[in-house]
Amino acid sequence: MLTLYYAPKTCARASHIALAESGLSYRIQRLDFAAGEQRQPAYLAVNPKGRVPALTTEHGTLTETPAILAYIAQSAPQARLAPLDDAFAFARMQAVNAYLCATVHVAHAHRFRGARWADDKPAQESMQRKVASNMRECFELIESTMLDSPWVLGEQYSVADAYLYTIAGWLEGDGVDLAGLPATRAHRERMEQRPAVQKAQAEEAAA
Repeated sequence: MLTLYYAPKTCARASHIALAESGLSYRIQRLDFAAGEQRQPAYLAVNPKGRVPALTTEHGTLTETPAILAYIAQSAPQARLAPLDDAFAFARMQAVNAYLCATVHVAHAHRFRGARWADDKPAQESMQRKVASNMRECFELIESTMLDSPWVLGEQYSVADAYLYTIAGWLEGDGVDLAGLPATRAHRERMEQRPAVQKAQAEEAAA
């Protein structure tokens, strides 16, 4: 049984959606970030980084969303969550996932977690003021170079779509108007029609 450790409104939602799509047996374990559960010894024994997601498997624990998404896709080939028989297309999917992880998520994190990069309060406030423009620029690039219609890889749905949908869910809170990002908005609407997305949302609401 796979166990996904997650917190609401975090990037862990992407892995949850992928699990719901996969047909694999899994359970979810919610962490209360407000109570600091991610920093308690019990969770640090699972993931010393003190972050989510973490996925425990029969082989050990995986962290970092791109790695978890690739593992889920490769563990459930029948679900066709990645182009496993096309090395270039798979690498292209991973390039999108890496960009979301290493660039877009970091741009978003400056809104809440400027203390990771600066101790100076004015510097942290300056970072926060840049979040909206940085996130908009990231998604303008995504729309122009990484998002084919209807999915990231064109006609084939993949775990990259779950990740993009999750990160895009932060845009309004970051001060970005989706009216200027029509492809992102349309992608969200398509995602929200998928039973796996609805299942993941319902499971988190009930947890």
